[in-house]
Amino acid sequence: MGGVSQPKRAPGGFPVVGVVGGGQLARMMQGPAVELGVQLSVLAESDTAAAALVVPSSPVGEHTDLEALRAFAAHCDVVTFDHEHVPPHLLEALEADGVALHPTRAALHFAQDKLAMRERLSGLGIACPRWSRATTAAEVTAFGDEVGWPIIAKTPRGGYDGKGVSVASSADDLTEWISRIGEPGPLEHGLLLEEKVDFVRELAVLIARSPSGQAAAWPVVETVQTDGICTEVLAPAPALDADLASVATEAALRIAGELGVTGVLAVEMFEVRGATGDASSYVVNELAMRPHNSGHWSMDGAVTGQFEQHLRAVLDLPLGDPRPRAPWTVMANVLGGDYEHLYPAYRHIMARDPGAKVHVYGKGVRPGRKIGHVNVSGTDLDDARERAGHAADYLRGVITE
Repeated sequence: MGGVSQPKRAPGGFPVVGVVGGGQLARMMQGPAVELGVQLSVLAESDTAAAALVVPSSPVGEHTDLEALRAFAAHCDVVTFDHEHVPPHLLEALEADGVALHPTRAALHFAQDKLAMRERLSGLGIACPRWSRATTAAEVTAFGDEVGWPIIAKTPRGGYDGKGVSVASSADDLTEWISRIGEPGPLEHGLLLEEKVDFVRELAVLIARSPSGQAAAWPVVETVQTDGICTEVLAPAPALDADLASVATEAALRIAGELGVTGVLAVEMFEVRGATGDASSYVVNELAMRPHNSGHWSMDGAVTGQFEQHLRAVLDLPLGDPRPRAPWTVMANVLGGDYEHLYPAYRHIMARDPGAKVHVYGKGVRPGRKIGHVNVSGTDLDDARERAGHAADYLRGVITE
């Protein structure tokens, strides 16, 4: 492994937290780690990965290489994750070695395998879209005829930001995927089919849970998606019925407890209309067991942001206060656009709006790639949305003034 392979331990017995994966989530743990007095070490994909640019101990290694994982974990007190892609048999080997993984392999199973997640949540009585497993075209057709076309098809493993998701109007739309079922890979055990939910909007509940069982929840937020990618988060979700917010938060806390999640858990939901005269309700869409895009607003908008809280949780430290600092915080994602060199635009945004908090990820610009985000807090939601959106669009090159 390249880079600094052994983190320097701080005086006073403070622990080392290892993060597998060198993306922006690992990168954004570094600031809170410094403030908490703990050391961070990152197993990075390359020495130019987003986290490797800011974390001194960033050995280079693949998350699919058991020996690299073992050598990395040997110098860490706990190990957590920037993503959910470490193969289960490698997680099992690390736990057999005595490595403290948070979340555990058993919990991560339900974030890694959407079919397992649907089966488990349905068994717990958590509201989900109608769903089925399909291994043949006939099973796809039968499900579509039952719930109504079009339907949503998902690869059970490996999908994110709209990847591995298809809207199908017939089994013919999924011919290529069906032909791959049975091969090693994300379709080995079949396709996940779901009804296409007629939803009001998308919501997310972010909670943190420690190994000792303490849990804390941030306000329910609204997420705005464009082409399968989250482009905006409104915290808290505007005009959300208080009972629905309570029920959704209770469901997320129950999921975390029943699945044994440690660290941050994001539960992505659809708000769905009730029958005439009935209140709105929810169905769970996805789970993520790590800091999540829907929680980036908390870095500046909550007393304790998600990255600090994740570190507290995996170390079994008392959790921090998740309450918001302002009536509204809006997060706008910065996607790669026309500017290869962001720094001039970055300077402009800071001068134009000193209240905007701009976070860049140290990643190369590529069209549609998440390269940063902007947080704006205030007492006026429309003003915060305009300011955050303007900054993100300027950084992308969509506007030039």
